[in-house]
Amino acid sequence: MFKIPKTHPRYESLMKREKLVAGIEAGITSKQGLIAHGRGEAFDYLIGEKTLNSARRATEVAAALLLAAKKPVISVNGNVAALVTKEVIELSELINAPLEVNIFYWTEERAMKIKEHLGKQGAANVLGDKADARIPGIEHARAKVDKDGIYSADVVLAPLEDGDRCEALVKMGKKVITIDLNPLSRTARHATVSIVDDIERAMKNIISVVKEKKEKKGKGKANLLEDYDNNENLKEVIKEMVKRLKEEELIS
Repeated sequence: MFKIPKTHPRYESLMKREKLVAGIEAGITSKQGLIAHGRGEAFDYLIGEKTLNSARRATEVAAALLLAAKKPVISVNGNVAALVTKEVIELSELINAPLEVNIFYWTEERAMKIKEHLGKQGAANVLGDKADARIPGIEHARAKVDKDGIYSADVVLAPLEDGDRCEALVKMGKKVITIDLNPLSRTARHATVSIVDDIERAMKNIISVVKEKKEKKGKGKANLLEDYDNNENLKEVIKEMVKRLKEEELIS
């Protein structure tokens, strides 16, 4: 990995890029994943590269949803594996949810490499190499899922998800939580809960809130999800984005 001084003003951003490049070299991330990351990074500039209040609200709801789930599953693609391996493993242990490898540019070799990568980092329960079921209405490779994983899950945490698969999972009756920096994407608009934030910040925040809620043993906001409207929260994201740009005189 290229040596980047911590004093560099773009240190965090450049480190993410280096992790993705390392992921390509390791055979777990696709080249197309670099394009997807760059598109999201552009929106991170717009929100000021920080967690918005709207994202914090979505994170609270997401954590409550994961803890209330009977069968939660965490979907892992190449970018997720490259950027937040330790975080998805920690969260999977906290909520007793398996990780499931699910990638758009699918090859058996790449799926196995991601599974092995997760295993080397300490993941004990990783699905995705079996792929013995399909999500209805999806023709591409991400329709392939594990019958005992995403296919039968009631809540799916799917960071950096494809919009059509997100919509199809919701149509199956699942609650879908996604992490997507673009509040206008089909993924963000179709998900049950959309966290508009950088994936590293978002995963750390989810873990923190889950730990806090577990310590309280479910006490507190029992009707959090009932009071949450994802579309309204996405509107708040855009309002916060515009407000920041105006305050910094980036737009008039």
